[in-house]
Amino acid sequence: MSKSLTRVRAALAEAGLDAEILEMADSTRTAENASRAAGCHVDQIAKSIIFRGEDSGHVILFLTAGGNRVDPTKAARVAGQPLGKADAALIRAETGFAIGGVAPIGHLRPITAFFDRRLLDFPQVWAAAGTPRHIFAIAPDRLQAITRSCEADFIA
Repeated sequence: MSKSLTRVRAALAEAGLDAEILEMADSTRTAENASRAAGCHVDQIAKSIIFRGEDSGHVILFLTAGGNRVDPTKAARVAGQPLGKADAALIRAETGFAIGGVAPIGHLRPITAFFDRRLLDFPQVWAAAGTPRHIFAIAPDRLQAITRSCEADFIA
């Protein structure tokens, strides 16, 4: 089992959740691919969008519904600092995950996170579990709680 997947399992267990992590036959790198694999609406996919805080130098996580796009200007206002592109090395160093499998939990260091209220429209959402082929289902309010993310308006 990969280290990334192990960290996600541990984070779920630490939160007291017995969420089943599923390995899909096909890639779940995109929200569209993940929704097909899970058999759900694309907005039930909780995308982990990562930016680099220009002032802090650290990554900032925006959890958004799969069909939504993050507006960089709104996101910067919410984050309270200018945002830039987080490169693969920074994402890996701070989250422990590779692009395409960034989980919303199990990061190597604490991360500031913001939450798209659209996810709360569903009884269940799906999120990456640390690899491009693993996902897990969770109630969106629980996801918001365990990620300690603040609900905010950052959608384009």
